[in-house]
Parts: sequence; structure tokens; C-alpha cells
Amino acid sequence: MKKIEQNVEQRGLEFGALTLGDCIDIAVETKCRVSDVIICEAMVQTGLDREQVDHQLINSFGHNFKALATGLESGTSFLFGSVASEMIRPDSSKIVEDDLINKMIIYTLAAQVGNHSVGLQPCAGTGDSCPYAGFMRAVMEDFSHQDCVRSAAVLLKIGTMFRVGKTSTGCNMEGFGAGSAATAGAFVELFGGTPEAVGRAVVLAVSPTIGNPCTPRVMVPGLCATHIGGAIMNGKLASHLAMHTGIPVNVPVDVMIAMAAAVHPLSAKHIVPEVVRHMEPYFRTNDAVEAYVDDAVKSEESQRKARVHETAIETMRDMARRANPIVKPFGTAVVGGSSQAVGSPTNTGRLAHFLAKGKITKVVIDLYPELFARRGINVPGIVMGAVYGASTADGLMYKEVMDRIRRDGIEIEINQVKEYQMQRVTVVASEQSSVVDARNRGGGRLAVVQVEPDLKRCLELAKSLDIEIVQ
Repeated sequence: MKKIEQNVEQRGLEFGALTLGDCIDIAVETKCRVSDVIICEAMVQTGLDREQVDHQLINSFGHNFKALATGLESGTSFLFGSVASEMIRPDSSKIVEDDLINKMIIYTLAAQVGNHSVGLQPCAGTGDSCPYAGFMRAVMEDFSHQDCVRSAAVLLKIGTMFRVGKTSTGCNMEGFGAGSAATAGAFVELFGGTPEAVGRAVVLAVSPTIGNPCTPRVMVPGLCATHIGGAIMNGKLASHLAMHTGIPVNVPVDVMIAMAAAVHPLSAKHIVPEVVRHMEPYFRTNDAVEAYVDDAVKSEESQRKARVHETAIETMRDMARRANPIVKPFGTAVVGGSSQAVGSPTNTGRLAHFLAKGKITKVVIDLYPELFARRGINVPGIVMGAVYGASTADGLMYKEVMDRIRRDGIEIEINQVKEYQMQRVTVVASEQSSVVDARNRGGGRLAVVQVEPDLKRCLELAKSLDIEIVQ
């Protein structure tokens, strides 16, 4: 306790304003657990002693445990039915063979059923309260009191940070996002991982949740189950990777959580409306409420909902027509780690290479901001395609190309452009230069916008090189 207080003072930090990254750094320097730092902060903030903090930590789950029990035993939900009581039966099939994880998921779903029956106390929202309750109920059945306290401290430190960051609608800062992050950190603490592993686990857990919408789906039966249940699975995977592998993670945990908070309102503004548009036909309604809605409004809604379904089916039929046969599902292999960031730009460069004639002396690469930011992985691919005509599968060339162009005296110019998805490659050659102005697509594919000198020849080359041109 004393050494933690001294470290905080030496750093010029303030109890009550410690970030998760601060807690991890202090734990490393003072050679203690992350939970020790978090509990020390709570003691200083509240004036409670250690025993009182421990007691209040566990007691904070009291109401939500009661809701969980209701969902497990007798509760039903208009969105979940009686899923938890079905899954807890002795003859029910397990989700996973790990009994702890299996219980956590069932208890998490039970908490949501209880939420729809008697309500939950929200943290960031009621969504993340579900995996918190599910996690802690299972831990309290199988682990010591101190293990429970330590896990709860990390779980709730992360949860309360997300509570502040959640300013609008979005599961990215609630059930899936906050739930994943908090359980990831708590898993590491529960199983005795290092402070550094806590940070890595949270970063890994947050990554797939960025921008994930939520609230509209909560009106649709069933969909929330994989959000909150997925938080447990995602948290466990992230903690395992952080504790038991050497997977490199270089993003600081505070940056990752800050990014999640920054993206959160953008998702609410730009993604949620589209989710609502598609999901509205499947929202559960309340007849008692609908009785007060004007018939003309309900008629317009009904027509709009029908159009959504029809449009979705048309979209899917078009996708089905353009999909590859299942016997040829994959494109050409792509080095560099991303078919979107490397494969598609590389193929643009490759087409420009074969359209040019004579000795190549210069390549001009124009990339929209996302690709420009990822230039460390895509420029080698673009250059090997544009200068040497190399395939996206040429791993050896990808490794050697930047040294090779220096030896060959090839000039490279890299520019950032504003136009969304633009990847334009200009090859300057002695007999005939070329330009392929394309738009980025996933899977190594591209959409051609403008070509010099010959669009028809470009399309013929794409076919012969097995480069897929799409809209």
C-alpha cells in the first residue's frame, strides 16, 4: 500500500484519476498486482480500509446476481425466451468443454433474461452488466474470496472507465466492447498473469469490438445473446493470447480504450441508422403502445418495412449471382497480411506494369488516407507489381523489393489523396507509360475507374493474370 502511494506521488499522479495504463505501470514498478493498485486507489478515494473495500466490491453485484438468479430459474424474456434455464439443464449440450467458461456464458445470458424481468443495475449500460455478473457468479463458485476480489477490482476498474466513455448508443462501449475488455483483464488477474499481460489482453479484446452497434438489435429477438456471450469468449481468447503466447501487441491500453470512446459516437451517428433501417421490420412491438400511434403512421411503417425486406433479397440475389462457385472460393495468395490493404493495390500496380513498355524509371503511387497510413505494408507490394510484374503471392520479392529498386535506380513517389478508396499507380517507362486509377476492394480485387493508355487491354490483362475486376 505504502509503496503504491509513494509511486503515485513520485509520478505526479492522482488517486481517483488513474488510467488503466497508469495502474499497470505502477504495478510493474512496485512489483505488485494490478488489482493491488486499483484497490489502493479505492481505499484512498473512499477512506475505507482494505476489508471494507473488498466487502463492497463483492456486494456491488448483489442486485444483478438476484436478476441473474431470476433469469436462471424462473424468468422469461420477450427477446431471449427462457434460454438460460434451457442451457443449465443437466441434459443440455455444453457450449464449450471448459466448465468455467460454459457457466460464465450461461450466467451472462441469465442476467439478460433477468434484466428483461426485474432489471439490472447498469455500468456502462445494462449490456455489460450481464457479462460482469456472469463472470463473477462463476468465479465465486470456484475460486477463493481473494481471487474473487482481485478479479472484481480489475473488472470494475475497466467497466467504470467504459461507463464514462459511453455517451451514446453502441455495444462497442457496452455489452460486447466493455464486456470483452473487462473480462479479458479480469481473466488475466484471476489466473495470476503479469500486469503487462492485463494491458495486452484488454487491447486484443477491444480490437474486434470497435464501432459495433447495439441498441437497435436489442429490439430484435435473440441477437444480443452473441454480443454479451461473445464478450466472455472474446475476453477469454484475448487473455489466453496475452498470457500464453508471445503475440506482439504495441498499442498502449489507454490509447485503445480512448479510440473506442472516440469511435463510439461516430458509430451511433453513421452506423446505427443503417442498422435500424434493416432491423426495424423485426423489432418487437407492444400492442398497448401501438394503440396510441396513428394508423397512417403505422401504414407508412408497414410499407417501409416491406421495402426493406424486398431490397435485402434483391441485394442478396445479386451477391449470389456474382459469387464464385464453391469449388473456387479463394483468390490468389496475398503476402503482407491484408488482401485489402496489400492485395488490391498490388494488383493495381501489376496491371500498370504490363500496360507500360520499355525501361521503367519511376513509379508514382497515389493512395487514399487509410491506404496511405498502411503504406508500410502496401508500398512494397505495389512496387513489386508495378516495377517487376510480381504476383501478390511472391513472398520473396515482397521481402527484397525495396532493396532491389534502390539497386536498380527506380524512383518512387508516394502521395496521399483525398478521394475515398483511390489507389492510382503511374508507371513511367521509356517507350510507353501507363496509369491505372482504381478503387480499393477486399480480397485482392479492384474497381477500375480510368486507365491509360488502353482500358480494353487492361481488362484483358486482368483476366489473363487472374485479377478480379469488380464494381
